[in-house]
Amino acid sequence: MSVFRIYVEKKPAFAVEAKSVLHDLRSSLQMKGVTDVRVINRYDVEGIDETVFNMASTTVFSEPAVDVTYSELLKPQQGQRMFAVEYLPGQFDQRADSCEQCIQIMTQGDRPKVRSARIYLIKGQVSDEQFAAIKHTLINPVEAR
Repeated sequence: MSVFRIYVEKKPAFAVEAKSVLHDLRSSLQMKGVTDVRVINRYDVEGIDETVFNMASTTVFSEPAVDVTYSELLKPQQGQRMFAVEYLPGQFDQRADSCEQCIQIMTQGDRPKVRSARIYLIKGQVSDEQFAAIKHTLINPVEAR
């Protein structure tokens, strides 16, 4: 059975988490060179067919009114840096578990396997040391990598 992947990002007007991360980086870490942050959620799903995945894309993984979905990861542009954060194997991923439950309820069938990750796109003048500090701030090494 195939593994399906979808990337979901809040539309700019609804990107509260991205704005919060930007504020934290600029105020707490004093990184005035950071001009924008984008947060994209990635979902990998196995154990369902393409029809169910397409239904789940607009009902479980995203809300079309407030989210933009992508089938491929965006490439970082000039002045952007990117990294992804995922839970370590064995750590509970509430986001993935909720998706699994919703899909199982929707299909009235077997529970699929979902893995999620969060991708950060950081834009601005950021040195290698600052980028390492950003990753250190946003990745809890006890539960994620």
